[in-house]
Amino acid sequence: MSVNVDPSPNDRVSRRKFLGDAALGSALATGAAMTFPDRSSAVEPEAPSRPAAVPSFELEELSIRQLQEGMTSGKWTSRAITQHYLDRIAAVDQRGPAVNHVLEINPDALEIAAALDKERKEQGPRGPLHGVPVLIKDNVGTADKMNTTAGSLALVGARPAQDSFVAKKLREAGAVILGKTCLSEWANFRSTRSSSGWCGRAGQGKNPYALDRNPSGSSSGTGGAIAASLASAGVGSETDGSIVSPASACSLVGVKPTLGLISRAGIVPLAHSQDTAGPMCRTVEDAAILLSALAGVDPRDAATSAAAGNFHPDYTRFLHADSLRGARIGVPRKGLFGRNPASDKLAETAIDALKRAGAEIIDPADIPHLGEYDNAENEVLFYDFKHDINAYLAGLGPEVPVKTLADLIDFNEKNRDREMPFFGQEIFLKAQQKGPLTDKAYVDALEKCVKLSRVEGLEAVLGEHRLDALVAPTGPPPWPIDLVNGDPSLGGSSSPAAVSGCASITVPAGYVFGLPIGISFIGKLWSEPTLLKLAYAFEQATKHRRPPRFLPTADFTAS
Repeated sequence: MSVNVDPSPNDRVSRRKFLGDAALGSALATGAAMTFPDRSSAVEPEAPSRPAAVPSFELEELSIRQLQEGMTSGKWTSRAITQHYLDRIAAVDQRGPAVNHVLEINPDALEIAAALDKERKEQGPRGPLHGVPVLIKDNVGTADKMNTTAGSLALVGARPAQDSFVAKKLREAGAVILGKTCLSEWANFRSTRSSSGWCGRAGQGKNPYALDRNPSGSSSGTGGAIAASLASAGVGSETDGSIVSPASACSLVGVKPTLGLISRAGIVPLAHSQDTAGPMCRTVEDAAILLSALAGVDPRDAATSAAAGNFHPDYTRFLHADSLRGARIGVPRKGLFGRNPASDKLAETAIDALKRAGAEIIDPADIPHLGEYDNAENEVLFYDFKHDINAYLAGLGPEVPVKTLADLIDFNEKNRDREMPFFGQEIFLKAQQKGPLTDKAYVDALEKCVKLSRVEGLEAVLGEHRLDALVAPTGPPPWPIDLVNGDPSLGGSSSPAAVSGCASITVPAGYVFGLPIGISFIGKLWSEPTLLKLAYAFEQATKHRRPPRFLPTADFTAS
Protein backbone atom coordinates (compact mmCIF):
# COMPACT_ATOMS: atom_id res chain seq x y z
CA MET A 1 0.00 0.00 0.00
CA SER A 2 2.72 2.47 0.00
CA VAL A 3 6.36 2.50 0.61
CA ASN A 4 9.37 3.61 -1.37
CA VAL A 5 12.67 1.84 -1.08
CA ASP A 6 16.25 2.49 -2.10
CA PRO A 7 19.27 0.30 -2.65
CA SER A 8 22.13 0.84 -0.25
CA PRO A 9 25.71 -0.37 -0.12
CA ASN A 10 24.97 -3.37 2.10
CA ASP A 11 22.01 -4.40 -0.12
CA ARG A 12 19.39 -3.65 2.47
CA VAL A 13 16.34 -1.65 1.47
CA SER A 14 15.87 1.72 3.16
CA ARG A 15 12.68 3.70 2.59
CA ARG A 16 12.73 7.14 1.02
CA LYS A 17 10.41 8.03 3.87
CA PHE A 18 7.46 8.44 1.63
CA LEU A 19 8.74 5.87 1.24
CA GLY A 20 -11.78 11.98 -25.26
CA ASP A 21 -15.55 13.19 -24.42
CA ALA A 22 -17.26 11.15 -27.15
CA ALA A 23 -15.60 7.94 -26.12
CA LEU A 24 -16.39 8.68 -22.50
CA GLY A 25 -20.04 9.36 -23.24
CA SER A 26 -20.34 6.21 -25.35
CA ALA A 27 -18.88 3.99 -22.66
CA LEU A 28 -21.13 5.46 -20.00
CA ALA A 29 -24.19 5.10 -22.21
CA THR A 30 -23.52 1.43 -22.98
CA GLY A 31 -22.47 0.54 -19.44
CA ALA A 32 -19.12 -0.76 -20.63
CA ALA A 33 -16.11 -0.52 -18.36
CA MET A 34 -14.39 2.75 -19.26
CA THR A 35 -10.63 2.56 -19.26
CA PHE A 36 -8.45 5.12 -20.92
CA PRO A 37 -6.05 4.49 -23.80
CA ASP A 38 -2.89 2.56 -22.96
CA ARG A 39 -0.35 5.15 -21.87
CA SER A 40 2.14 2.73 -20.36
CA SER A 41 4.63 2.98 -23.21
CA ALA A 42 5.03 6.74 -22.82
CA VAL A 43 8.62 7.94 -22.83
CA GLU A 44 10.00 10.23 -20.15
CA PRO A 45 7.67 13.25 -20.13
CA GLU A 46 8.76 16.65 -21.39
CA ALA A 47 7.49 19.81 -19.71
CA PRO A 48 5.54 22.05 -22.09
CA SER A 49 7.02 25.42 -22.96
CA ARG A 50 3.99 27.22 -21.51
CA PRO A 51 1.14 26.38 -19.13
CA ALA A 52 -1.47 24.09 -20.62
CA ALA A 53 -4.83 25.69 -21.35
CA VAL A 54 -7.33 24.66 -18.69
CA PRO A 55 -10.99 25.69 -19.01
CA SER A 56 -12.73 27.33 -16.08
CA PHE A 57 -14.53 24.90 -13.81
CA GLU A 58 -17.66 25.72 -11.84
CA LEU A 59 -16.89 23.19 -9.08
CA GLU A 60 -13.18 23.97 -8.66
CA GLU A 61 -12.10 23.71 -5.02
CA LEU A 62 -15.69 23.31 -3.78
CA SER A 63 -16.00 21.44 -0.50
CA ILE A 64 -18.33 18.57 0.29
CA ARG A 65 -20.43 20.95 2.35
CA GLN A 66 -20.73 23.38 -0.59
CA LEU A 67 -21.76 20.58 -2.93
CA GLN A 68 -24.42 19.46 -0.45
CA GLU A 69 -25.71 23.00 -0.11
CA GLY A 70 -25.97 23.21 -3.89
CA MET A 71 -27.93 19.96 -4.09
CA THR A 72 -30.19 20.99 -1.20
CA SER A 73 -31.01 24.32 -2.83
CA GLY A 74 -31.65 22.70 -6.20
CA LYS A 75 -28.75 24.46 -7.89
CA TRP A 76 -27.28 21.11 -8.86
CA THR A 77 -28.28 17.48 -8.90
CA SER A 78 -25.85 14.68 -8.12
CA ARG A 79 -26.08 13.64 -11.75
CA ALA A 80 -25.14 17.15 -12.90
CA ILE A 81 -22.24 17.31 -10.44
CA THR A 82 -21.02 13.90 -11.60
CA GLN A 83 -21.17 15.01 -15.23
CA HIS A 84 -19.23 18.17 -14.36
CA TYR A 85 -16.45 16.06 -12.85
CA LEU A 86 -16.45 13.69 -15.84
CA ASP A 87 -16.04 16.69 -18.12
CA ARG A 88 -13.25 17.99 -15.90
CA ILE A 89 -11.45 14.63 -16.12
CA ALA A 90 -11.70 14.70 -19.91
CA ALA A 91 -10.40 18.29 -20.08
CA VAL A 92 -7.59 18.10 -17.52
CA ASP A 93 -6.62 14.47 -16.99
CA GLN A 94 -6.86 13.23 -20.58
CA ARG A 95 -6.29 16.46 -22.50
CA GLY A 96 -4.77 19.84 -21.76
CA PRO A 97 -2.16 19.33 -19.04
CA ALA A 98 -2.94 15.57 -19.18
CA VAL A 99 -1.99 14.95 -15.56
CA ASN A 100 -2.80 11.24 -16.01
CA HIS A 101 -4.32 10.35 -12.65
CA VAL A 102 -7.70 8.74 -13.41
CA LEU A 103 -7.10 5.18 -14.50
CA GLU A 104 -10.68 4.08 -14.99
CA ILE A 105 -14.17 5.63 -14.91
CA ASN A 106 -17.11 3.87 -13.28
CA PRO A 107 -19.46 3.33 -16.25
CA ASP A 108 -22.43 3.34 -13.86
CA ALA A 109 -21.54 6.65 -12.23
CA LEU A 110 -24.26 8.74 -13.87
CA GLU A 111 -26.90 6.08 -13.26
CA ILE A 112 -25.91 5.81 -9.59
CA ALA A 113 -26.01 9.59 -9.23
CA ALA A 114 -29.49 9.75 -10.78
CA ALA A 115 -30.74 7.07 -8.38
CA LEU A 116 -29.34 9.04 -5.44
CA ASP A 117 -31.12 12.17 -6.72
CA LYS A 118 -34.40 10.22 -6.72
CA GLU A 119 -33.71 8.95 -3.20
CA ARG A 120 -32.91 12.46 -1.98
CA LYS A 121 -36.19 13.75 -3.38
CA GLU A 122 -38.27 10.94 -1.89
CA GLN A 123 -36.50 10.26 1.42
CA GLY A 124 -33.93 12.97 2.00
CA PRO A 125 -30.12 12.63 2.03
CA ARG A 126 -28.39 9.81 3.90
CA GLY A 127 -25.69 12.17 5.14
CA PRO A 128 -22.99 14.59 4.01
CA LEU A 129 -21.66 12.28 1.28
CA HIS A 130 -25.04 11.67 -0.37
CA GLY A 131 -24.62 12.16 -4.12
CA VAL A 132 -21.01 13.34 -3.81
CA PRO A 133 -18.51 11.92 -6.37
CA VAL A 134 -15.41 10.32 -4.83
CA LEU A 135 -12.33 8.79 -6.46
CA ILE A 136 -10.62 5.73 -4.97
CA LYS A 137 -7.17 4.27 -5.47
CA ASP A 138 -6.90 1.30 -7.85
CA ASN A 139 -6.02 -1.11 -5.06
CA VAL A 140 -9.43 -0.64 -3.40
CA GLY A 141 -11.58 -3.54 -4.53
CA THR A 142 -14.99 -2.97 -6.12
CA ALA A 143 -17.46 -5.66 -7.17
CA ASP A 144 -18.67 -3.72 -10.20
CA LYS A 145 -17.63 -3.16 -13.80
CA MET A 146 -14.28 -1.63 -12.86
CA ASN A 147 -10.96 -3.45 -12.52
CA THR A 148 -8.91 -3.63 -9.33
CA THR A 149 -5.29 -3.97 -10.43
CA ALA A 150 -2.86 -2.05 -8.19
CA GLY A 151 -1.76 -0.46 -11.47
CA SER A 152 -0.43 -3.71 -12.91
CA LEU A 153 -1.28 -5.28 -16.24
CA ALA A 154 -1.15 -8.65 -14.47
CA LEU A 155 -4.51 -8.00 -12.77
CA VAL A 156 -6.43 -6.51 -15.68
CA GLY A 157 -9.81 -8.23 -15.62
CA ALA A 158 -9.75 -8.77 -11.86
CA ARG A 159 -13.16 -8.00 -10.37
CA PRO A 160 -13.58 -9.14 -6.76
CA ALA A 161 -16.65 -11.14 -5.76
CA GLN A 162 -17.57 -8.50 -3.17
CA ASP A 163 -16.79 -4.89 -2.43
CA SER A 164 -13.94 -3.95 -0.16
CA PHE A 165 -15.03 -2.57 3.19
CA VAL A 166 -14.05 0.92 1.99
CA ALA A 167 -16.17 0.70 -1.17
CA LYS A 168 -19.08 -0.77 0.79
CA LYS A 169 -18.97 2.05 3.35
CA LEU A 170 -18.80 4.69 0.63
CA ARG A 171 -21.84 3.24 -1.11
CA GLU A 172 -23.74 3.03 2.18
CA ALA A 173 -22.97 6.71 2.82
CA GLY A 174 -24.46 7.58 -0.58
CA ALA A 175 -21.21 8.55 -2.28
CA VAL A 176 -20.83 8.13 -6.03
CA ILE A 177 -17.69 6.10 -6.69
CA LEU A 178 -16.61 8.01 -9.78
CA GLY A 179 -13.63 5.88 -10.73
CA LYS A 180 -10.22 4.46 -9.86
CA THR A 181 -7.04 6.52 -9.62
CA CYS A 182 -3.57 5.57 -10.80
CA LEU A 183 -0.93 4.66 -8.25
CA SER A 184 2.71 3.79 -8.07
CA GLU A 185 2.41 0.19 -9.23
CA TRP A 186 2.07 -2.38 -6.44
CA ALA A 187 2.07 0.53 -3.99
CA ASN A 188 5.68 1.36 -4.93
CA PHE A 189 6.90 -1.98 -3.63
CA ARG A 190 8.36 -3.53 -6.77
CA SER A 191 11.67 -1.81 -7.51
CA THR A 192 14.42 0.02 -5.69
CA ARG A 193 14.61 2.51 -8.58
CA SER A 194 10.96 3.27 -9.19
CA SER A 195 9.49 6.61 -10.19
CA SER A 196 6.54 7.40 -7.94
CA GLY A 197 3.35 7.78 -9.92
CA TRP A 198 4.30 5.27 -12.64
CA CYS A 199 2.36 2.09 -13.30
CA GLY A 200 2.25 -0.42 -16.12
CA ARG A 201 -1.37 0.34 -16.98
CA ALA A 202 -1.02 4.10 -17.41
CA GLY A 203 2.56 5.30 -17.36
CA GLN A 204 3.69 8.36 -15.39
CA GLY A 205 1.43 10.81 -13.57
CA LYS A 206 2.27 14.50 -13.24
CA ASN A 207 2.05 16.94 -10.37
CA PRO A 208 -0.68 19.51 -11.20
CA TYR A 209 1.34 22.29 -9.55
CA ALA A 210 4.32 21.76 -11.87
CA LEU A 211 3.91 19.21 -14.63
CA ASP A 212 7.55 18.15 -14.68
CA ARG A 213 7.42 17.33 -10.95
CA ASN A 214 6.52 14.06 -9.27
CA PRO A 215 3.14 13.78 -7.50
CA SER A 216 4.78 11.36 -5.04
CA GLY A 217 3.60 7.86 -4.24
CA SER A 218 2.06 5.54 -3.96
CA SER A 219 -1.33 7.29 -3.74
CA SER A 220 -0.10 9.63 -6.47
CA GLY A 221 -3.26 9.43 -8.55
CA THR A 222 -5.59 10.25 -5.69
CA GLY A 223 -3.35 13.13 -4.65
CA GLY A 224 -3.04 14.66 -8.11
CA ALA A 225 -6.69 14.08 -8.96
CA ILE A 226 -8.14 15.71 -5.86
CA ALA A 227 -5.67 18.61 -6.08
CA ALA A 228 -6.88 19.20 -9.65
CA SER A 229 -10.58 19.06 -8.62
CA LEU A 230 -11.29 15.87 -10.58
CA ALA A 231 -13.62 14.81 -7.73
CA SER A 232 -14.76 16.15 -4.39
CA ALA A 233 -12.57 13.85 -2.28
CA GLY A 234 -10.45 10.74 -2.56
CA VAL A 235 -9.27 7.61 -0.81
CA GLY A 236 -5.60 6.65 -0.70
CA SER A 237 -3.68 3.99 1.18
CA GLU A 238 -0.44 3.95 3.11
CA THR A 239 2.13 1.55 4.46
CA ASP A 240 4.79 4.18 5.09
CA GLY A 241 4.14 7.62 3.63
CA SER A 242 1.85 7.02 0.69
CA ILE A 243 -1.05 9.08 1.96
CA VAL A 244 0.85 11.87 3.64
CA SER A 245 3.61 12.22 1.02
CA PRO A 246 1.40 12.75 -2.07
CA ALA A 247 -0.96 14.86 0.05
CA SER A 248 1.98 17.10 0.96
CA ALA A 249 3.25 17.19 -2.64
CA CYS A 250 -0.23 18.13 -3.92
CA SER A 251 -1.21 20.59 -1.18
CA LEU A 252 -3.86 18.35 0.35
CA VAL A 253 -5.00 17.20 3.74
CA GLY A 254 -4.10 13.54 4.18
CA VAL A 255 -5.10 11.37 7.13
CA LYS A 256 -3.03 8.29 7.99
CA PRO A 257 -5.35 6.64 10.52
CA THR A 258 -4.50 4.39 13.42
CA LEU A 259 -3.94 0.84 12.19
CA GLY A 260 -7.33 -0.87 12.43
CA LEU A 261 -9.52 2.22 12.29
CA ILE A 262 -10.42 1.42 8.66
CA SER A 263 -10.71 -2.15 7.43
CA ARG A 264 -8.26 -3.36 4.79
CA ALA A 265 -10.58 -6.18 3.63
CA GLY A 266 -10.70 -6.23 -0.15
CA ILE A 267 -7.74 -3.89 -0.66
CA VAL A 268 -4.73 -5.24 -2.56
CA PRO A 269 -2.23 -5.63 0.30
CA LEU A 270 1.37 -4.69 0.87
CA ALA A 271 1.86 -5.45 4.57
CA HIS A 272 -0.85 -6.12 7.13
CA SER A 273 1.45 -4.89 9.89
CA GLN A 274 1.25 -1.32 8.56
CA ASP A 275 -1.36 -1.03 5.77
CA THR A 276 -4.27 1.39 6.09
CA ALA A 277 -6.60 3.33 3.81
CA GLY A 278 -7.34 6.98 4.51
CA PRO A 279 -8.85 10.26 3.25
CA MET A 280 -7.09 12.65 0.87
CA CYS A 281 -9.02 15.91 0.59
CA ARG A 282 -8.69 19.64 -0.01
CA THR A 283 -9.87 20.62 3.50
CA VAL A 284 -9.71 19.17 6.99
CA GLU A 285 -13.51 19.22 7.21
CA ASP A 286 -13.80 17.11 4.06
CA ALA A 287 -11.24 14.66 5.47
CA ALA A 288 -13.24 14.42 8.70
CA ILE A 289 -16.44 13.74 6.75
CA LEU A 290 -14.78 11.00 4.72
CA LEU A 291 -13.12 9.45 7.77
CA SER A 292 -16.51 9.34 9.51
CA ALA A 293 -17.88 7.26 6.66
CA LEU A 294 -14.93 4.85 6.50
CA ALA A 295 -14.13 4.09 10.15
CA GLY A 296 -15.57 1.06 11.89
CA VAL A 297 -15.29 -2.57 12.94
CA ASP A 298 -15.24 -5.24 10.23
CA PRO A 299 -15.21 -9.03 10.89
CA ARG A 300 -13.18 -9.48 7.70
CA ASP A 301 -10.23 -7.59 9.23
CA ALA A 302 -9.24 -8.69 12.73
CA ALA A 303 -7.21 -5.52 13.28
CA THR A 304 -10.44 -3.50 13.41
CA SER A 305 -11.61 -5.24 16.58
CA ALA A 306 -9.50 -2.72 18.48
CA ALA A 307 -11.52 0.08 16.90
CA ALA A 308 -14.57 -0.83 18.97
CA GLY A 309 -15.06 2.10 21.33
CA ASN A 310 -12.29 4.05 19.60
CA PHE A 311 -13.94 5.25 16.39
CA HIS A 312 -16.43 8.07 16.00
CA PRO A 313 -19.42 8.25 13.64
CA ASP A 314 -18.88 12.01 13.20
CA TYR A 315 -15.37 13.39 13.32
CA THR A 316 -16.54 16.86 12.26
CA ARG A 317 -17.75 17.51 15.80
CA PHE A 318 -14.12 17.88 16.90
CA LEU A 319 -13.41 20.72 14.48
CA HIS A 320 -13.12 24.07 16.27
CA ALA A 321 -11.05 27.02 15.05
CA ASP A 322 -9.70 27.77 18.56
CA SER A 323 -8.48 24.23 19.29
CA LEU A 324 -4.81 25.21 19.34
CA ARG A 325 -5.28 27.33 22.43
CA GLY A 326 -3.61 25.47 25.30
CA ALA A 327 -2.50 22.53 23.15
CA ARG A 328 0.92 21.06 23.95
CA ILE A 329 2.82 20.34 20.74
CA GLY A 330 6.33 18.95 20.54
CA VAL A 331 9.00 19.53 17.90
CA PRO A 332 11.08 16.41 17.11
CA ARG A 333 14.19 18.13 15.80
CA LYS A 334 16.49 15.13 15.68
CA GLY A 335 15.93 13.12 12.52
CA LEU A 336 12.86 14.94 11.19
CA PHE A 337 14.33 18.40 10.63
CA GLY A 338 17.52 19.40 8.82
CA ARG A 339 16.86 17.41 5.66
CA ASN A 340 15.52 20.12 3.38
CA PRO A 341 15.97 23.87 3.96
CA ALA A 342 12.70 24.81 2.24
CA SER A 343 10.68 22.32 4.28
CA ASP A 344 12.38 23.41 7.48
CA LYS A 345 11.68 27.07 6.74
CA LEU A 346 7.97 26.50 6.21
CA ALA A 347 7.84 24.25 9.28
CA GLU A 348 9.35 27.05 11.38
CA THR A 349 6.74 29.44 9.99
CA ALA A 350 4.07 26.90 10.90
CA ILE A 351 5.42 26.59 14.46
CA ASP A 352 5.22 30.37 14.81
CA ALA A 353 1.61 30.23 13.63
CA LEU A 354 0.86 27.53 16.22
CA LYS A 355 2.30 29.75 18.94
CA ARG A 356 0.24 32.73 17.82
CA ALA A 357 -2.86 30.56 17.94
CA GLY A 358 -2.19 29.76 21.58
CA ALA A 359 -0.33 26.44 21.45
CA GLU A 360 2.45 25.68 23.91
CA ILE A 361 5.48 24.50 21.95
CA ILE A 362 7.91 22.04 23.57
CA ASP A 363 11.11 22.30 21.58
CA PRO A 364 12.89 19.98 21.23
CA ALA A 365 10.82 16.86 21.89
CA ASP A 366 12.84 14.24 20.05
CA ILE A 367 11.52 10.76 19.30
CA PRO A 368 13.71 8.06 20.87
CA HIS A 369 15.14 5.32 18.62
CA LEU A 370 14.23 7.10 15.38
CA GLY A 371 16.01 5.30 12.55
CA GLU A 372 17.03 2.33 14.70
CA TYR A 373 14.22 0.14 13.36
CA ASP A 374 14.64 0.84 9.64
CA ASN A 375 16.17 -2.55 8.85
CA ALA A 376 13.58 -4.31 10.99
CA GLU A 377 10.75 -2.53 9.18
CA ASN A 378 12.14 -3.60 5.82
CA GLU A 379 12.33 -7.20 7.01
CA VAL A 380 8.71 -7.08 8.17
CA LEU A 381 7.53 -5.63 4.87
CA PHE A 382 9.29 -8.28 2.79
CA TYR A 383 7.77 -11.11 4.81
CA ASP A 384 4.33 -9.50 5.01
CA PHE A 385 4.17 -8.77 1.30
CA LYS A 386 4.92 -12.32 0.21
CA HIS A 387 2.40 -13.75 2.68
CA ASP A 388 -0.31 -11.16 2.05
CA ILE A 389 -0.11 -10.95 -1.74
CA ASN A 390 -0.11 -14.74 -2.07
CA ALA A 391 -3.25 -14.91 0.04
CA TYR A 392 -4.93 -12.12 -1.92
CA LEU A 393 -4.11 -13.57 -5.34
CA ALA A 394 -5.26 -17.04 -4.30
CA GLY A 395 -8.69 -15.59 -3.57
CA LEU A 396 -9.18 -14.12 -7.04
CA GLY A 397 -11.26 -15.88 -9.68
CA PRO A 398 -10.07 -17.95 -12.64
CA GLU A 399 -10.05 -14.86 -14.88
CA VAL A 400 -6.76 -13.87 -13.18
CA PRO A 401 -3.93 -16.25 -14.15
CA VAL A 402 -1.43 -15.02 -11.53
CA LYS A 403 -1.98 -16.73 -8.17
CA THR A 404 1.33 -16.18 -6.36
CA LEU A 405 4.17 -13.69 -6.08
CA ALA A 406 6.23 -16.10 -8.17
CA ASP A 407 3.58 -15.82 -10.88
CA LEU A 408 3.79 -12.02 -10.75
CA ILE A 409 7.57 -12.14 -11.13
CA ASP A 410 7.19 -14.44 -14.13
CA PHE A 411 4.48 -12.20 -15.66
CA ASN A 412 6.72 -9.14 -15.37
CA GLU A 413 9.60 -10.95 -17.05
CA LYS A 414 7.40 -12.11 -19.91
CA ASN A 415 5.99 -8.58 -20.30
CA ARG A 416 9.21 -6.70 -19.63
CA ASP A 417 8.65 -4.21 -22.47
CA ARG A 418 5.39 -3.00 -20.90
CA GLU A 419 5.93 -3.67 -17.20
CA MET A 420 9.63 -3.00 -16.77
CA PRO A 421 10.74 -0.47 -19.42
CA PHE A 422 12.30 1.85 -16.82
CA PHE A 423 12.89 -0.13 -13.62
CA GLY A 424 12.84 -3.71 -12.47
CA GLN A 425 11.42 -5.85 -9.66
CA GLU A 426 14.25 -6.15 -7.18
CA ILE A 427 11.86 -5.90 -4.23
CA PHE A 428 9.64 -8.68 -5.57
CA LEU A 429 12.69 -10.92 -5.91
CA LYS A 430 13.84 -10.15 -2.37
CA ALA A 431 10.40 -10.77 -0.90
CA GLN A 432 10.07 -14.07 -2.76
CA GLN A 433 13.12 -15.35 -0.88
CA LYS A 434 11.39 -14.97 2.48
CA GLY A 435 9.81 -17.83 4.42
CA PRO A 436 6.62 -18.05 6.50
CA LEU A 437 5.57 -15.57 9.18
CA THR A 438 6.66 -18.09 11.81
CA ASP A 439 10.33 -17.49 10.93
CA LYS A 440 12.30 -16.14 13.88
CA ALA A 441 13.71 -13.35 11.71
CA TYR A 442 10.19 -12.05 11.09
CA VAL A 443 8.96 -12.45 14.66
CA ASP A 444 12.02 -10.66 16.04
CA ALA A 445 11.81 -7.85 13.47
CA LEU A 446 8.14 -7.23 14.18
CA GLU A 447 8.74 -7.17 17.93
CA LYS A 448 11.58 -4.70 17.47
CA CYS A 449 9.42 -2.42 15.34
CA VAL A 450 6.61 -2.28 17.88
CA LYS A 451 8.96 -1.79 20.83
CA LEU A 452 11.20 0.91 19.35
CA SER A 453 8.70 2.83 17.24
CA ARG A 454 5.69 2.79 19.56
CA VAL A 455 6.37 1.76 23.16
CA GLU A 456 9.83 3.32 23.52
CA GLY A 457 9.33 5.80 20.66
CA LEU A 458 6.17 7.80 20.08
CA GLU A 459 4.38 6.76 23.25
CA ALA A 460 7.47 7.58 25.29
CA VAL A 461 7.99 11.12 23.99
CA LEU A 462 4.28 11.97 23.99
CA GLY A 463 3.95 10.73 27.55
CA GLU A 464 7.14 12.28 28.91
CA HIS A 465 6.19 15.77 27.77
CA ARG A 466 2.41 15.35 28.13
CA LEU A 467 1.99 16.23 24.46
CA ASP A 468 -1.14 16.35 22.36
CA ALA A 469 0.92 15.85 19.22
CA LEU A 470 4.26 16.29 17.50
CA VAL A 471 4.73 18.55 14.48
CA ALA A 472 7.28 18.14 11.68
CA PRO A 473 7.68 18.85 7.97
CA THR A 474 5.91 16.09 6.04
CA GLY A 475 8.53 15.95 3.32
CA PRO A 476 10.48 17.89 0.68
CA PRO A 477 9.08 19.91 -2.21
CA PRO A 478 8.08 17.72 -5.18
CA TRP A 479 11.12 16.56 -7.14
CA PRO A 480 11.53 16.35 -10.94
CA ILE A 481 10.15 13.23 -12.60
CA ASP A 482 13.06 10.94 -13.45
CA LEU A 483 12.27 7.62 -15.13
CA VAL A 484 15.97 6.93 -15.65
CA ASN A 485 17.21 7.09 -12.06
CA GLY A 486 13.94 6.91 -10.14
CA ASP A 487 13.06 8.94 -7.07
CA PRO A 488 15.79 10.59 -5.01
CA SER A 489 16.15 9.94 -1.28
CA LEU A 490 14.98 13.21 0.25
CA GLY A 491 13.48 12.15 3.58
CA GLY A 492 10.19 12.70 5.35
CA SER A 493 8.43 12.23 8.67
CA SER A 494 6.06 9.36 7.92
CA SER A 495 7.89 6.42 9.51
CA PRO A 496 7.21 6.95 13.25
CA ALA A 497 3.43 6.82 12.79
CA ALA A 498 3.58 4.23 10.00
CA VAL A 499 5.69 1.67 11.83
CA SER A 500 4.03 2.19 15.22
CA GLY A 501 0.51 2.06 13.79
CA CYS A 502 -0.25 5.47 15.28
CA ALA A 503 -2.15 8.32 13.62
CA SER A 504 -0.88 11.30 11.65
CA ILE A 505 -2.33 14.02 9.46
CA THR A 506 -0.64 16.36 6.99
CA VAL A 507 -1.93 19.85 6.18
CA PRO A 508 -0.72 22.39 3.58
CA ALA A 509 1.99 24.61 5.06
CA GLY A 510 2.86 26.76 2.07
CA TYR A 511 4.85 26.74 -1.16
CA VAL A 512 8.40 27.17 -2.35
CA PHE A 513 8.73 28.27 -5.98
CA GLY A 514 5.06 27.33 -6.33
CA LEU A 515 5.69 23.76 -5.09
CA PRO A 516 3.56 22.54 -2.16
CA ILE A 517 4.92 21.48 1.22
CA GLY A 518 2.92 20.14 4.15
CA ILE A 519 3.42 19.76 7.87
CA SER A 520 2.39 16.69 9.83
CA PHE A 521 0.71 16.40 13.21
CA ILE A 522 1.67 13.03 14.70
CA GLY A 523 -0.13 11.47 17.66
CA LYS A 524 -0.76 8.29 19.61
CA LEU A 525 -3.10 5.42 18.82
CA TRP A 526 -6.72 6.53 18.23
CA SER A 527 -5.76 10.22 18.41
CA GLU A 528 -7.65 11.18 15.26
CA PRO A 529 -10.04 13.57 17.12
CA THR A 530 -7.10 15.48 18.60
CA LEU A 531 -5.10 15.58 15.38
CA LEU A 532 -8.09 16.69 13.32
CA LYS A 533 -8.92 19.53 15.67
CA LEU A 534 -5.30 20.73 15.73
CA ALA A 535 -5.02 20.47 11.95
CA TYR A 536 -8.33 22.27 11.48
CA ALA A 537 -7.33 25.13 13.74
CA PHE A 538 -4.00 25.46 11.92
CA GLU A 539 -5.76 25.37 8.55
CA GLN A 540 -8.24 28.06 9.58
CA ALA A 541 -5.49 30.25 11.01
CA THR A 542 -3.25 30.03 7.93
CA LYS A 543 -5.42 29.06 4.92
CA HIS A 544 -2.37 28.08 2.88
CA ARG A 545 -4.02 25.91 0.23
CA ARG A 546 -4.46 27.34 -3.23
CA PRO A 547 -5.45 25.49 -6.42
CA PRO A 548 -2.83 24.29 -8.91
CA ARG A 549 -2.01 26.33 -12.01
CA PHE A 550 -0.68 23.43 -14.12
CA LEU A 551 2.61 25.23 -14.68
CA PRO A 552 5.20 23.56 -16.92
CA THR A 553 7.77 23.63 -14.11
CA ALA A 554 8.43 25.27 -10.76
CA ASP A 555 7.73 29.00 -10.56
CA PHE A 556 11.23 30.29 -9.99
CA THR A 557 9.96 33.86 -9.82
CA ALA A 558 8.05 33.05 -6.63
CA SER A 559 9.59 33.26 -3.19
